[in-house]
Amino acid sequence: MERKIALTILGITLVALALAILLPGGRTVSEHPKLPWLIEKDAQGSITVFGVTLGRSTLQEMRDGLQEQGVLNLFVAPGEDELSVEVYFERLFLSGIRGDLVATLEVDRQTLEQMYRRGLRISKLESGARKVKLTRPDEERLRNSRIAHLTYIPQADLDEALLVRRFGKPARRATEASGVVHLLYPDKGLDIAVNPDGREVFQYLPPSRFDRVTAPLEQDPAGRPANGR
Repeated sequence: MERKIALTILGITLVALALAILLPGGRTVSEHPKLPWLIEKDAQGSITVFGVTLGRSTLQEMRDGLQEQGVLNLFVAPGEDELSVEVYFERLFLSGIRGDLVATLEVDRQTLEQMYRRGLRISKLESGARKVKLTRPDEERLRNSRIAHLTYIPQADLDEALLVRRFGKPARRATEASGVVHLLYPDKGLDIAVNPDGREVFQYLPPSRFDRVTAPLEQDPAGRPANGR
């Protein structure tokens, strides 16, 4: 019985998300809807999505807009000593669609290294990366840091045809050796990774920095242009 109820709820969620994507304009549930395909680009080339302007909005402004605090941690990439600070907003319900949202902050290298040394606790993740719990004063200092880029992970499983219908034909389509397909929209600063075996991942970043997405794909021999597989 419980399994039947769970499957029913999941079915309703998938149908609701599909309708939101398929219906022109989506489902406007507020005066300022926060939907993954509502991407604005101003004259300076800045991207705004989910009410956040990349490179301009601060963490505190994002928290105020989402009415959520999120979980803040510092991360060290495996084998690269690349440091970053991310804020994880889990299971957000934005304009009728549920998903996870991760904001990466703009923080200079020297500040990151100082925060790393002051970290309260370090744990190692399965990926090999290290997660550092920051001190409360350091967390407070980051409130006014700007949002560098966003990663959005919708809860529902979406297929490529549905995404292309809502977001339009990508400027380029690239396939990793793993089978993950990237739908690339450089003018919007958007990369949608369609995972046949897992959840889709949307990356939003300033168009001027879009090479951070395309460069790794260029190194993948399986990557192909938008008109091929």
